[in-house]
Amino acid sequence: MIHYTLHNSVADLPDSWDGLPIDDIFLKTPFLKALEESSPDNISSYFLAVFSSETLVGIAIIQRVEMYLDDVFRKTSNTFFKRIGKWLISMIVKGNALIVGNLMHTGQHGLYFNAEKISQDDFLNTVSKGLKTLSKTIKDQFGKNIRIVGYKDYFEYDPINNSASFFRREALYKAQAQPNMIFEVENNWNSADDYISAFNKKYRRRYRTARKKSSSIECSELNLDEVEKLSDRLYQLYENVSDNAGVNSFKLHKDHFYNLKLQLKDGFKIYGYFLNEKLIGFYTFIKNYDTLETYFLGYNQDLQHQHQMYLNMLFDMAIFGIEQQYSQVVFARTAMEIKSSIGAQPHSMYIYLKHTNNVIANTILKMVVKYANPVRDWEERHPFK
Repeated sequence: MIHYTLHNSVADLPDSWDGLPIDDIFLKTPFLKALEESSPDNISSYFLAVFSSETLVGIAIIQRVEMYLDDVFRKTSNTFFKRIGKWLISMIVKGNALIVGNLMHTGQHGLYFNAEKISQDDFLNTVSKGLKTLSKTIKDQFGKNIRIVGYKDYFEYDPINNSASFFRREALYKAQAQPNMIFEVENNWNSADDYISAFNKKYRRRYRTARKKSSSIECSELNLDEVEKLSDRLYQLYENVSDNAGVNSFKLHKDHFYNLKLQLKDGFKIYGYFLNEKLIGFYTFIKNYDTLETYFLGYNQDLQHQHQMYLNMLFDMAIFGIEQQYSQVVFARTAMEIKSSIGAQPHSMYIYLKHTNNVIANTILKMVVKYANPVRDWEERHPFK
């Protein structure tokens, strides 16, 4: 007999949760605990456990997202669209969304099931039942209607796409998101020199120029005490980049980096860029088994171009992945062109979503998705010989 339980705290999860054979740190309790303790103000996480008889056979991470205008549209947002967006949110998105997955990170980090114990369709049907139960609970507890339901980030070859009949029945439509930029580490790369020597002349020269411009900057790893001490400055630098995004669906909690370091320890790395002993930038990544996942970063906008900080951060993360013998470095979406210039390649991703009201709302929702997460035209770079 297949059944499920819903939880809103990591402390209440079944003891067998971490015993599932999942190679994804984003589904493990240390990361989920850090997320629970320092989620954005408008995001709450719920956890669904699927059982066959008494055996845990699948899990899902569900995030309740409350749409706030100041979080979605940032300082750099177009004034006209902010006015239109305010109307759209009030009319179409007003209320809450339920997202299966982690809205804060690119990739499929929301679902796992044991295919030997439960079929994909049975698992997805159970997740759907859980979403309906959760929607009613949120309505009863908070007086909020769930307006949007979404399942995020799947590659074209992910098995979930084989359940087209499920998505049709649930009235979820498939939308293309920006690609995930993934850097594949070649088997014969063991050092930075191996990587750099693989560049053609143009990009080898570009690498050397970037390194020269950052020669006055010191890069060092921050331990837990340093993260706590520099917490305000880290958040300020993060905001510099986040606010420049124009459209976003959340703003990190001020203690997010500290809590990740506290829970994941050496599994979460944070490196600071210092100029004259002042922190002017930082980047972070998460060790995810054989994959290195780049995470949030920040920098002083006034110094970024002069020292090519963003490009140097990309190089630093790629080289770390090479030297530590990861199979790939996930650079996520956004800034696709510059990421391709250091060797990352685009992988198309898709989301499934619906508005719970009517066909007209779904039509407008498609427009919102296209604006907020457009699949932009860009020129892919090819840096290697």
